Amino acid sequence: MSPEEPAGGAEPERRPRAVHRPVLIDEVVEWLAPREGSILVDGTSGAGGHTAALARRVGAAGRVVGFDRDREMLELARAAVAGLPVDLVHAPYSAMRRRLAGLGIEAGAVDGVLLDLGLSSDQLAWRHRGFSFGADGPLDMRFDADSEGPTAAELLAESSAEDLAKAFFEFGEERFSRRIARRIVETRDAEPLTTTGQLAELVRRCIPGKLRHGPIDPATRVFQALRILVNDELEHLDAILAELPEILAPGGRAAIISFHSLEDRRVKWAFRNDPRWAVLTKKPVTATAEETAVNPRARSAKLRVAERWSNQEAIPTPTSPRP
Repeated sequence: MSPEEPAGGAEPERRPRAVHRPVLIDEVVEWLAPREGSILVDGTSGAGGHTAALARRVGAAGRVVGFDRDREMLELARAAVAGLPVDLVHAPYSAMRRRLAGLGIEAGAVDGVLLDLGLSSDQLAWRHRGFSFGADGPLDMRFDADSEGPTAAELLAESSAEDLAKAFFEFGEERFSRRIARRIVETRDAEPLTTTGQLAELVRRCIPGKLRHGPIDPATRVFQALRILVNDELEHLDAILAELPEILAPGGRAAIISFHSLEDRRVKWAFRNDPRWAVLTKKPVTATAEETAVNPRARSAKLRVAERWSNQEAIPTPTSPRP
């Protein structure tokens, strides 16, 4: 998946195939090293790129379970994993332990888990989902469009200036968070914010002129913050980080790809401070120059890997892919 970036594109019914390129796919396969008969979980299946690559390695005796909150992404994944030993589940990765049990996979039986956090190129391209300011669309931003949770437009209409400013600062690291939040509250009665174009233009007007024309669109940080808020992304991440050691078998590995510091800090802290983990990547693995040349969105991807161990075992040697 990828960080927040502008993207236009056709509606999903006109989309012939997925456009998303899975990042660090060779590195993920190398570190998780699936074997014949392995049980693996892709907690963020998306369009199925990573899921399919892992499923090809586990063979007919193995099993890969792919989770995603976005039903439209799972429709893309079904095409990618056709004929492979994959079960696709419409659920957030925070529900992993419970939903795996429903599939007959008990806690402690999984050999590897992948989480590729963030947003896919396909989701950014679907203007009806409201993730991107590159094409005007409704301010929805829900990963699960079937959920009853508030849309981005509803949060902007109902939240106080203080709450909005806090979200923009904490989740987007937006230095002009208070100014933007005040402008939203001051103008929303006369002009409700219902589209991505409206919000992006309001944010841009709040940024001093000399800062509006940098390499990153001024609306980027607010869109990221609002998406995180709408989907409770950090709460879901915290929940799965707490349960992953119980889901994995001793010797099982967790590989997590993050795209911004809010996610990466949580992953780093969980791996380093939970005694059930042995950290295998002292520094995050990043994309090669060759990959970023063909997939620029891989630039900000950081992969961290840890191995589940017990007190009866020796701690694995760090920075060593599985032989």
